[in-house]
Amino acid sequence: MASAALELMGFFLGLLAMLGTLVATVLPFWQTSAHVGSNIVTAVANMRGLWMECVYQSTGAFQCETYNSMLALPADMQASRAFMVISLVLSVFAIAMAAIGMQCTVCLEGSSAAKSRVAGVSGGLFLMAGFLALIPMAWTTHEVVQNFYRPTVPASMKYELGECLYVGLTSALISMLGGGMLCMSCCEAQDGGRGMRRHGGGYPYPVVTGVPARGYGVHSTSQTYRNPTMQMGGTKSASRAHTLVRSESNSPQSSMHGVQGSNKPTAAGYDITGYV
Repeated sequence: MASAALELMGFFLGLLAMLGTLVATVLPFWQTSAHVGSNIVTAVANMRGLWMECVYQSTGAFQCETYNSMLALPADMQASRAFMVISLVLSVFAIAMAAIGMQCTVCLEGSSAAKSRVAGVSGGLFLMAGFLALIPMAWTTHEVVQNFYRPTVPASMKYELGECLYVGLTSALISMLGGGMLCMSCCEAQDGGRGMRRHGGGYPYPVVTGVPARGYGVHSTSQTYRNPTMQMGGTKSASRAHTLVRSESNSPQSSMHGVQGSNKPTAAGYDITGYV
């Protein structure tokens, strides 16, 4: 039950992280214009993202323009695009595999080990997706902070951290957390399977123990069955069997008769093979 709860929590966290990563990738609020120095007019605000650059005016007009050339973009922006797209693709594959490998689904019901492995792989994909989404967030944050405090950059070209950076950073951390939960549930399922042990030599095969007779060298035989009903109940029958074995071992005639007259030694009315 604990592993199933971890899987569900990791799945929903990964799904939420994928939605947040998608929002942060599409929207242009990665960098917003800083109103500092001579640029204190707040009537116009500039926003930059991975795919477009927008202008917001105080009158309510909102205009966006996509980048004309992808190769003309800086190297950090091109890398950020690639990382975010790959992160989204990995998140989609992770969600599909988690839906197959979770214990609450009906897929792969015949093999619990295969389901746990699939859930573990989906957790690893969530971890990779979160790590790939974390790289452009940290990279862009570093560039924005460095440009803001650089004295050679004019005030009109300085930007501040946008909302998409916060959303993307939170989504990356949540994705890594959900992937870790899925991996933990997979490890718990495997440890639980290894902890199960089988008891060998079960019913109806008996455990034969020899009881030496006094002075004659003849061994009488008693059986102890590995049957729960035989072990738990019947104290009277057990005491009766011990009495018969004790009387048989003390009687020389019965011992000699048991040796000469029969090929199968018996004790307490039971055959040595373990069957009545």
